[in-house]
Amino acid sequence: MSSINFNTTWQYAPAPESTDHIALKEQYELFINNKFIKPKEGKYFETLNPSTGKKIASIAEAGEADVDAAVKAARNAYNKVWSKMSGKDRGKYIYRIARLLQERAREFAVIESMDGGKPIRESRDIDIPLAAAHFFYYAGWADKLEYAFPNRQPKSMGVAGQVIPWNFPLLMAAWKIAPALATGNTIVIKPAETTPLTALKLAELIQEADLPPGVVNIVTGAGQTGAAIVNHPDIDKIAFTGSTGVGKIIQNAIAGTRKKATLELGGKAANIILEDAAIDQAVEGIINGIYFNQGHVCCAGSRLFVQEGVYDEVIRKLKARMETLIVGDPLDKNTDIGAINSKSQLGTIERYIQSGIDEGAEMYQSSCELPKTKGYWCRPTLFTNTSQSHKIVKEEIFGPVLAVQSFRTVEEVIQKANNTPYGLSAGVWTDKGSKIFRLTNKLRAGVIWANTYNKFDPTAPFGGFKESGFGREGGLHGLAAYLKI
Repeated sequence: MSSINFNTTWQYAPAPESTDHIALKEQYELFINNKFIKPKEGKYFETLNPSTGKKIASIAEAGEADVDAAVKAARNAYNKVWSKMSGKDRGKYIYRIARLLQERAREFAVIESMDGGKPIRESRDIDIPLAAAHFFYYAGWADKLEYAFPNRQPKSMGVAGQVIPWNFPLLMAAWKIAPALATGNTIVIKPAETTPLTALKLAELIQEADLPPGVVNIVTGAGQTGAAIVNHPDIDKIAFTGSTGVGKIIQNAIAGTRKKATLELGGKAANIILEDAAIDQAVEGIINGIYFNQGHVCCAGSRLFVQEGVYDEVIRKLKARMETLIVGDPLDKNTDIGAINSKSQLGTIERYIQSGIDEGAEMYQSSCELPKTKGYWCRPTLFTNTSQSHKIVKEEIFGPVLAVQSFRTVEEVIQKANNTPYGLSAGVWTDKGSKIFRLTNKLRAGVIWANTYNKFDPTAPFGGFKESGFGREGGLHGLAAYLKI
């Protein structure tokens, strides 16, 4: 009788996604007042493909004068058109953007993977459909604000300044743009300098949707451009997703002003496996929570707590599953882990990995081959024998690095999980509903998943506690963040 070796790693033939259907320009300008215009200082920077290190396009760098022009266009559109338009008509525009995005989903998915390095499966199946879903969802609320907030006379704020990160470029734009439009605000938004392309492609859809000039303005650049938005005196609301350090700078900058803010900042999420959990399901959830997205999510489950009775089994199965992961071309449909977004970010991840080794943790990395191109690659990494004092346990890494600790009792793991300045998300794996409710009531995290991880929906609010920020995006909470109530 023949035996089957289940440890065999299958070699898949390449299955690259075509790029024939996408349209990219060699140079992109600023999007102000529904037109693409050159930056006043004439400065440009390059956006690179992180899987090859090669230039994709030149991107305009907005200075203070450009940001001022964008804010003036937004204020004019707010005063004369958007705030006066009925919710029903605003909803039609938002719905039109959603439909156009849905129609061109394949193009957007490919560009997202080229510019950001994430696997095409994630861009195609998660990022782009979720972005469209947010526009659809908030299009439906545009004419129902008085029902969403009965007897409270909700009113728009004015001009919203928005700054988004590189890990979910289009989805983060949708999270911010859709509720702001639905509530009658106009927008000046800055995408991350390393991933500006899908935001600029969205500008093309906004033109095609015939949105009134000035309602959405997209300015590209780095930190100075973001600072110009935050510090502009005619901005009414700041919405920022990014690092805790920058979030603190923004909070200090707007202190004493009339500006409102929502901040979605860093995280160091705890993923907790209890002894009665479905172990195979939990292991797959851990893989999904930290490796499939290269750890490039602020809610990545980068701290794993495993109850002692199943610790050895979980580690064994986790290592076996890691060996099956494919690190490679983001546009290959077989790829599980794509490229790290930038050379700078890869350097940060490598320094954290070295610190884990130096501090005495035990490292395990997948034996997979890394691509031989000049891109930025990192093997999925697992650290055991870690403690609460390890830097890799305390600090946000933003890479495919998982730190594991064991625990005996539920009380112990609650203490360990909450022993962090962050409070964005957490995960619980158990067969008992009573344990889920007990843990979710005690964990200080804004979003807690039970027997799943990294599941998002436009109807559900997302945000954190402590140094993970304040305010919520998504659902009714996302509407409230852009309203005077």
